[in-house]
Amino acid sequence: MTKQLMRGSHVIGEAATRAGCRFYAGYPITPQNELPEYMSERFAKLEGATFIQAESELAAINMVMGASMAGVRAMTSSSSPGISLKQEGISYMAGMELPAVVVNIMRGGPGLGNIAPTQQDYFQATRGGGHGGYRTIVLAPYSGQELVTLTMKAFDLADVYRTPVILLGDGLMGQMMEPVTFPDPIDPDTLPQKDWRLDGARDRDSRLIASLHLDPAQMEQHNWKLARKYAAICERETKRESYLLDDAVLAVVAFGTAARIAKGAVNRVRKAGLRAGLFRPITLWPFPEKELRALTRTIKHVLVFEMNFGQMVEDVRISVGEQATVHFHGRPGGIISTPHEIADAITKLFYRYKLDN
Repeated sequence: MTKQLMRGSHVIGEAATRAGCRFYAGYPITPQNELPEYMSERFAKLEGATFIQAESELAAINMVMGASMAGVRAMTSSSSPGISLKQEGISYMAGMELPAVVVNIMRGGPGLGNIAPTQQDYFQATRGGGHGGYRTIVLAPYSGQELVTLTMKAFDLADVYRTPVILLGDGLMGQMMEPVTFPDPIDPDTLPQKDWRLDGARDRDSRLIASLHLDPAQMEQHNWKLARKYAAICERETKRESYLLDDAVLAVVAFGTAARIAKGAVNRVRKAGLRAGLFRPITLWPFPEKELRALTRTIKHVLVFEMNFGQMVEDVRISVGEQATVHFHGRPGGIISTPHEIADAITKLFYRYKLDN
């Protein structure tokens, strides 16, 4: 396969198209505008594809909801405050068990924030984000090539589990250009048929897709059904990368862009003889809790590095319990830490706790 040098946002758009996505609705907001821009041009040349620049984020997510009901692979994208506006629709889709892919290229803080690289939306993404106690699968790519694989994977997971899937990136990932390769496109007509879709009751009984269950017993039954689905996702779909952890005495835990920086830091301290490694969650939900906990048999110190003020720390602490000490290093405003900075933080922990003695 031929490598192509592409911007991250364009990579997502091309990967989505090759995954069989044929409906996109969105609304402009930086730093993800290059994605709808790409989709508008790409879909204009693709038979059977629909691109809509909606009048608002609310309209966009509801258009995606309708397309998903009709059985089409559908996607929307936005950035932090825009994703907040979509949360009601995402909750409805979770309740109606409708598949879709939602891309969030994060901004830098509460309110409008800024457009610099940040990871401020970890809580929003991993806790469902809206009302009703639902969960969404959350994928955290850290390279251009993973934008390809995880975007395409997101559509498959959405269809298999009939759930919205979040692809979580940041401004650096969306703008950065890297060489990538794409698999051959999927023909949407070859995808498994969705026997629940609403396509006109001409030769069958009518169907209803709804999230309203006025009977409490029926509502409870539906919520338990969702809970069983979430448990199955946790059992089957957890993914992570382990890097230089076989002999490590300290693990750095980081995701997305932060993990790329952390990997460079780990390589630096390894050259100095310090036995550090990297644990990178690829699925932020379900979080790779069992895999991280297993490391505490030999690793007693964990350094969480995030481009925020410590949101993933909660999941790391739940995972390791009392078996390891959890430390944190982060920058919450969009300033990008360097590998040297993280290597310095790792080195200080080694000397403070005499970890190689």
